[in-house]
Amino acid sequence: MGNSLMSYLNSRLQEEKSFQKGHVGAAGPVITISREVGCNGLKVANLLATELNKQRMLADWKVLSKEIFYESARELNLAPEKVLKALNKEDSYTFEQILTAFGEKRYKSEAKIANTVKEVVRSLAINGFNIIVGRAGHIIAADIKNALHIRLEAPLEYRLKNIMCNNNLSRAEAIAFIERVEKERVTFRKAIRAEQSHEVHFDLMINRASFSDRQVVELILFAIDKKQILADYKQKIDFF
Repeated sequence: MGNSLMSYLNSRLQEEKSFQKGHVGAAGPVITISREVGCNGLKVANLLATELNKQRMLADWKVLSKEIFYESARELNLAPEKVLKALNKEDSYTFEQILTAFGEKRYKSEAKIANTVKEVVRSLAINGFNIIVGRAGHIIAADIKNALHIRLEAPLEYRLKNIMCNNNLSRAEAIAFIERVEKERVTFRKAIRAEQSHEVHFDLMINRASFSDRQVVELILFAIDKKQILADYKQKIDFF
């Protein structure tokens, strides 16, 4: 991860201090993407950011996923490379692995780590112009008005094919991969206390097997326009 992204994250988190806790009237815009394993959520997010950045906006859009954990490590005064060692594969982590990676001398309680991760996600959602992939973003940012919450799903065979292709795995290995990552995601949501007693609602649910990458991005852009989450954030063009 480059220094420019770390500088961006640091500045965004500092700006968040100006917001009162629970006050989200001026928060966002933010887009969250929840996805089943094998739906290529990061690919969609990066394509979406490219399209959004073609527009005249007040800031550039960033795609954030694992970076959230890097920033959490900084907030906890822990070496990012130790976190990276525990995150050797996308979404392949548990809090037990992270705690082990930190080492006894730099140990932080699970509750402290969980709260810090949640606060980082919340801060990035409030400050806006972020596409948050996973990390329970749709739950943590559920009360933000200028937000769009996307869910990507697909039949098992479609997801298995993607995983086998992307990771050079056999079918059996791809099945085991899905089971492991889904279990870890549930563990993560429980760890940051992002589980809800009521059903989580998304603004848009898309079957990845029915649409190409480009078509999925077009559907999301259409939803952004219809929900008008960017209405107050586009740069004004002066005509002479």
